[in-house]
Amino acid sequence: MTAAGRRAATASAREIVERAIAARLFPAASFEAGSSAAALWTEAAGTLTFDPGSARAGIDTPFDLASLTKVVATTTVLMDLVLTGRVRLDQPVSAFFEEWRGADRDRVTIRDLLEHASGLAARLVDVPPTSRREFQHEICRMPLEYTPRTQALYSDLDFLLLGFLAADRGGAPLPELFKGIVTRLQHHPMLIFDVPLDLKRLTAPTLPLLEDPRRGRTLAGEVHDNYAAALGGAAGHAGLFGTTPAVGAFARTILRAARGDRDSPPPFTPDLVAQFTTRTTVPGSSRALGWDTMLPSSSCGGRMSPRAFGHVGFTGTSLWIDPGRDRYYVLLTNRAYGGGPLDDMRTLRRAFHDALAEL
Repeated sequence: MTAAGRRAATASAREIVERAIAARLFPAASFEAGSSAAALWTEAAGTLTFDPGSARAGIDTPFDLASLTKVVATTTVLMDLVLTGRVRLDQPVSAFFEEWRGADRDRVTIRDLLEHASGLAARLVDVPPTSRREFQHEICRMPLEYTPRTQALYSDLDFLLLGFLAADRGGAPLPELFKGIVTRLQHHPMLIFDVPLDLKRLTAPTLPLLEDPRRGRTLAGEVHDNYAAALGGAAGHAGLFGTTPAVGAFARTILRAARGDRDSPPPFTPDLVAQFTTRTTVPGSSRALGWDTMLPSSSCGGRMSPRAFGHVGFTGTSLWIDPGRDRYYVLLTNRAYGGGPLDDMRTLRRAFHDALAEL
């Protein structure tokens, strides 16, 4: 593509984001597109809040990544545990959690949790508990919503259990295990669960949901998800914060491995990345192991290759990686700061990715 064509693509994508800010879908955004070799375009737009005089967002603004935690942190740690033989995908969940028992769930495996096909509901019915022990008990003993592997239902509970499992098998808390992998990769340091005090005021803030006991105050550098908050700010499904360049650096590592590069340190081997990004055999599901995969109707838009995989987060974040076109796309926003509805965010994501299809 010509330089003029690239400028037109990025200008169109930026205009889409700026229109969304003007429509108050979110106040702040940071975004990047790149290849396996380098970032090709990184920008930011908007202000940290809707308030007059609020600070401008920048490419180094930290955002609450929400459910990107599932793939960037938890799935990555599970890959490492699989590679080192501490976890097998076909192991039953009951091998890790004694309370997970019953004829309807005895055959549920780690693979089923990763593919959101375990039978678990999306969230708990009651007010969330306040400790790992209570979360684990409630999840393991709650009735299943459907027969495992007959369908897929996106569930935070699947990844809460995976976060607990990773800590047990890895011998350290999930944030510590993930930090070890990030250090091994020599990545940008701003992929963290615990935002330092001096960076909290620079973080794109969110507002608690009505059912959150923290409602009425602004969350800056503090996890938006109330389950993760109840667990001290870090969980298998949410809690990670990051900047666009940091998420982009992670994306390049995955993208290189997905394209066959064997130079990245473990667990990012081509074979393992291929295994974790291959679509499930569960009927009607687009899920892979942790990751989602490309459908023309999904948030990646309709112009990525069939090999594309990615994920989104409730706060207004997304990451899509397309090995077929050697591209990745990062879009971080704080829609959860009193912004627009999820349906409008889905429309925005599709338009943003389609605009960059020829980059």
